[in-house]
Order: sequence, then C-alpha cells, then structure tokens
Amino acid sequence: MQDEEKTAATGSESAQAPAEGATAEAPRNPNMKWYIIHSYSGFERKVKESLESRVAAFGLQEKIGKVLIPTESVTEVRGGKKYTSERMFYPGYVLVEMDMDDHVWHVVKSTPRVTGFVGTGQQPTPLSDEEVQHIVYKVADSREKPKLKVKFEKNEKVKITEGAFASFEGIVDDVNEDRETLKVMVTIFGRSTPVELEFNQVEKVA
Repeated sequence: MQDEEKTAATGSESAQAPAEGATAEAPRNPNMKWYIIHSYSGFERKVKESLESRVAAFGLQEKIGKVLIPTESVTEVRGGKKYTSERMFYPGYVLVEMDMDDHVWHVVKSTPRVTGFVGTGQQPTPLSDEEVQHIVYKVADSREKPKLKVKFEKNEKVKITEGAFASFEGIVDDVNEDRETLKVMVTIFGRSTPVELEFNQVEKVA
C-alpha cells in the first residue's frame, strides 16, 4: 500500500515538473513592426501603463509587444554634486511594437490620452529598420553615458571642482559639446595657462 502511495506521489511530481519551464517567453511574432503613437505631452508614462494593462486585459501579447518611451539620461551638476534624471527625446510620442490589424488599431487608438498614430490619413506607417535602430541605439547609448544638462559658453567664468587645479577659477576659451570637454584659461604663477577639463570637473561662477 505504501509502495502504491509512493508511486502515486512520484507520478504526481512528474506531472507537475514541466511547470518549471513554463515561464519561458513565448516566440516573438515575426510580423511585429514599430509604430509611433501621439499622446498628450506629459502623459507618456500613463499611456505606456494603460496600454500595457489593455494588452493583458485583451490577451493581445501575441499582437502587441514592447512599449517604449525614448528617453536619455541627463546629468546636472549642482553644488559640486551630480544628479542624473531621465529626459524624453520626443515629448508627446510613444513607440509601440505591433502586428497591426483593425482590432489592434482600435485597442491602441482608444487608449486614454492617445490622440492617434503617426502616418498618412487613417493608415499608420511603421518605422523603417534604420529608424528603429537609430532610436533604440540612442536610448541604450544615453543610459551608458549620460549627457550633461549644463551648457558652457566661451568667455564664461568657471570654477574647477576636481583634479590638480581644484578651487582655481578660469575663463572658458573653447567648448567641445560632443566630447563634453572645455579648454579653460587658468592663471598659474602669473601666467595664463590652458587646461582641458571635462564638463563635470567645473561649475559656473554666479
């Protein structure tokens, strides 16, 4: 009797075993393309949350994939300290990965605070692969290397906060925004000397 109970228990465990792998992601729908939807500016995150909830409610996981708000990380220096925040590339726009049909169009279009699709007339236009790569790569790149929000101008007075010349003041002689570096003219031993610094190594003098 005990052997039968053990056998039954073992069989029960065997039947339940496949559930462990049930969390694997379903195959991605190869017909999905990226579309851009208009939303009320300032409500992009609400639109993303609402749309993801509607996808779950309507069981549209096979028809609607990722919902992306294109953002970049921006670092601001205040009082010698760095503060990083997220800034949107395209306020009022949300990217949605979809296998478009009439039902999907209606579900997305009727999402609260969505005003429409980017496209010609009633026909939404999907993004090209090149456009998708540009936007997605830009988002990933900005998260790895946040941009500094502060802007510097030539002849502006700044104070060095880091490095060998910390606490020195100088005048900006050149600004390279792509590399986020400055050439600052600093007076050392009575002589004006150019020093190359990164944006986060200086702060504006009020």
